[in-house]
Amino acid sequence: MFGRKKEAPSAQDIVDQQAAGATRDTALGKGAPTPKRSAQVAARKRPLVPEDRKASKAAERAAVQEQRLKMRQAMDTGDEKFLPLRDKGPQKRFARDYVDARFSLGEYLMFGALIFVIVSLLVPASSEQMIYVLGGFWVMFLAVFVDVFILSRKLRKRLTEKFGEVERGTVWYGSMRSLQFRRLRLPKPLVKRGEYPA
Repeated sequence: MFGRKKEAPSAQDIVDQQAAGATRDTALGKGAPTPKRSAQVAARKRPLVPEDRKASKAAERAAVQEQRLKMRQAMDTGDEKFLPLRDKGPQKRFARDYVDARFSLGEYLMFGALIFVIVSLLVPASSEQMIYVLGGFWVMFLAVFVDVFILSRKLRKRLTEKFGEVERGTVWYGSMRSLQFRRLRLPKPLVKRGEYPA
């Protein structure tokens, strides 16, 4: 009645018992010996801080640099294995090839905007010529918008025909690529103009 109470098992003991039970259940054959607790604890132990921190940092830096190099090479060659996540997948590859095969007005939008800025600095804001410059810029902008709209409709149709359904973000991905100057696109274009993907 007044004797010592048994101590309640700690959370660590419960976890160890469950781990031992799982190990016992997944053993290859019946009658496989249960590993000793000291062996299990030793297997889980790993140092929080590596013994040679300088060497560990250098190795980590080298691994990151190698990964970046592979990713940069993949941007040139189109190697799916090392491409960034946003560029991976057969639908993204199809969208890239489709956009790179066509002529897009959006490629020259940045050049048009740059010319507009230069001309607006040279021409006084109060002059009549400024109205024509501004009107020309808006006409170009509207033409690019229409071109991107037509591209997105065609790309969605081609993707649906080839893959059955379109992955989320693929049409947007292709549309944004069409607004970049062809030589500056990454991953680099792998098809010539007119070589549409099958």
